[in-house]
Amino acid sequence: MFRADIMPRQGETPEYWEDAKRRLCLIDPALAAVINAKGEPGLSSRGDLFATLVKAIVGQQISIKAAATVWGRVVDLIGEVKPESVLARTHEELRSCGLSNRKAEYVAGIAEAWQGGYAEYNWDSMDDERALELLVALRGVGRWTAEMVLIFTLLRPDVFPIDDLGVVRGMEKVYNEGEVLDRTELNDIASNWSPWRTVGSWYMWRAIDPEPIEY
Repeated sequence: MFRADIMPRQGETPEYWEDAKRRLCLIDPALAAVINAKGEPGLSSRGDLFATLVKAIVGQQISIKAAATVWGRVVDLIGEVKPESVLARTHEELRSCGLSNRKAEYVAGIAEAWQGGYAEYNWDSMDDERALELLVALRGVGRWTAEMVLIFTLLRPDVFPIDDLGVVRGMEKVYNEGEVLDRTELNDIASNWSPWRTVGSWYMWRAIDPEPIEY
């Protein structure tokens, strides 16, 4: 049984993962085909909520390839992704990595918030909606960004990021021959995955990308 009160460690795969895959394969033949083709590796946690949040900010509204390039430059600039290492750099230095003016402001603001008390929150004991509420209160963090944290750091089992373009394109490929699906149709499909919508979403990313997505 998944425990939301224990912060996942770096590289840890959710305890629910294999059981969720088996159950989903039984109820959803289209998803089963993706799972059987792209079964490994599975989702794992970075074990670092702050770094995942910063990486999600970097990746907002740009391609996966561009995000990887910019992220690599950020890491080269600041080293270990910690609030103090972010704040040790100027706005201009952060911009030089390829961050937009706004993203550089957001990253610095999140680092300040972490030093101002966010690091003290017991994230692992919160339910999903409370964690989302606190995260989206940060400037620059929308629901999608917060959902990436819930999926990739906290390993919550039932998150469906309907605004993620990769998940949507994967669903259209798997369930509708690449044709557009509206939000009602997307939610209807994802409802069949519950309480393992994170797992279904992960395999929609895998359906269109040869490499596992990371945050």
